[in-house]
Amino acid sequence: MRQDTIDRIRKFTRDRDWEQFHTPANLAKSIAIEACELLECFQWSDSEFDIGHVSEELADVLVYCRNMLDELGLDEDEIIHRKMDQNERKYPVEKARGNAAKYDSLNG
Repeated sequence: MRQDTIDRIRKFTRDRDWEQFHTPANLAKSIAIEACELLECFQWSDSEFDIGHVSEELADVLVYCRNMLDELGLDEDEIIHRKMDQNERKYPVEKARGNAAKYDSLNG
């Protein structure tokens, strides 16, 4: 996420004095709620959806994720790279390519 976008999210929150409500639990709930609203965009069709509505709900998820990163003092690149390292070990290319099976089925 670009720094100007991060700054805008932070300013929006700060200007409204909403940091007080941004506990990790509240933010996790908000992320889940917005993710469900994103899922609702695909409720009746996997291929027919309103991209504008999808982008609005996805933006809500991303904003809450950014707020949670700030609240917990986490760096998005660092935690993503750490998780990708784990995923690369769990899903080696030679076993996972073209296969949607969970990692424990790949290695069993």
